Amino acid sequence: MDKKKKGFEMPHTYVIIFFVVLLAAVLTYLIPAGMFETKEVTYEHSGAEETQTVLIPGSFNVEEGSSQGTSLFEPGGGAGLLNYVFEGLVSGDKWGSAVGVVAFILIIGGAFGIIMRTRAVEEGILSVIDRTKGKEVLIIPVMFFLFSLGGAVFGMGEEAIAFAMILVPLVVALGYDAITGIMITYVATQIGFGTSWMNPFGVAIAQGVSDVPVLSGTPFRFVMWLVFTAVGTFYTWKYASKIRKHPTQSLSYDSDQYFRDDFDHQDMTVKFRTGHVLVLLTVAAGIGWIIWGVIQHAYYIPEIASQFFTIGLVAGIIGVIFKLNDMKVNDIAEGFAQGAKDLLPAALVVGMAKGIIIILGGDDPTTASVLNTILHSAGQLFEGVPEVISAWLMFLFQSIFNFFVVSGSGQAALTMPLMAPLADIAGVSRQVAVLAFQLGDGLTNIIVPTSAALMGTLGAARLDWGKWFTFIIKFQLIMFGLASAFIITAVLINFT
Repeated sequence: MDKKKKGFEMPHTYVIIFFVVLLAAVLTYLIPAGMFETKEVTYEHSGAEETQTVLIPGSFNVEEGSSQGTSLFEPGGGAGLLNYVFEGLVSGDKWGSAVGVVAFILIIGGAFGIIMRTRAVEEGILSVIDRTKGKEVLIIPVMFFLFSLGGAVFGMGEEAIAFAMILVPLVVALGYDAITGIMITYVATQIGFGTSWMNPFGVAIAQGVSDVPVLSGTPFRFVMWLVFTAVGTFYTWKYASKIRKHPTQSLSYDSDQYFRDDFDHQDMTVKFRTGHVLVLLTVAAGIGWIIWGVIQHAYYIPEIASQFFTIGLVAGIIGVIFKLNDMKVNDIAEGFAQGAKDLLPAALVVGMAKGIIIILGGDDPTTASVLNTILHSAGQLFEGVPEVISAWLMFLFQSIFNFFVVSGSGQAALTMPLMAPLADIAGVSRQVAVLAFQLGDGLTNIIVPTSAALMGTLGAARLDWGKWFTFIIKFQLIMFGLASAFIITAVLINFT
């Protein structure tokens, strides 16, 4: 008898999202829709003037007769319960969720499908294994530190999907598992993102719209980043060491068979040729090009997707010229199609998750929605409670709200205009309110299924969100406790 069939089985990610959408639909019958007025605010960042549209805290009002609920089906492009998948997939624009992120994921998948067709990554992995025998454990602290630094310095997030495609097969080949690969790539970026002293998409915007000097409080945040990165590195190293000794204890052991088979079915003799070197150099140069573009010119989803497409195309041309794995021109197209196909389930999740927000009325503060009412009601909870409790409740609220608005800049624009004046009333510094935002926003990206970057990374690692939740919940609680400690400390030392 197969013992694995007994007991509770975590529902598929699609099933979980469907029931969350159902809950959102029920809330539309119980909670009236409301809206805010907005204004433009400007602030200095890196010597340049930035502008952000934010809501006006005291302007909230409820739309009369808005508690009519969500229909089962809505024609004319409306948001009915059964419309959530399509409406979610086509929402947003090319700079954000969902349609832009869906296209981003598919193009990255296609680009890496071409790269994988050349077998440059596999041959590179075999070469690394051959050269690092006895020193494999070093890859964990080095990679975790670098990805955390990337999240802290330039808000690295979606880019982790591409890196996971390279590093997950490597760590599996080294005797670890896909979960280890996700930890040293995506999780590390979000720890850096959430504890950053200079992240342009999170802390900088939150400080700007809260009328706090941009990039102030750097020493405290830098120490915080070091502590969180050290804890994350140690946790990952300890877990990875256990899995290497007992591989079958991994929750991703079954899904990792795909990567193990890829190596088992190949000749393990190292055949690292000039063409393979050129493909990997193309990938390295392309990643450098992306980092330069993000830092110097604020490249985002449209530009980065095109950059990855270029990397894949050049890699394919090299593969054909050097006849890597007997590649022909048509193999470039077939590799792209296969790579996009592999990440299609992750792309669909992005649209489904966005459907939750659409059912709640969207995240536009000037359009009547249940989400705006929830945001306004939550803001009333902080009045009349002790400073430490107020600050911690702000952190708790930001952590929960991040399920609905995963975008760091979007959440900052929606919540900080409310949190900043509430901090004044509660006797908490606005700097602490910003700290509560960035920790709540960044750290919960590690677990929420509404995060497009997380779902894309899980797709690259071939790991279902349910299994990921089972593994990561303990680490998430550790991060929550550590963040709470820093919030309380910030209040006690009057962090300004």
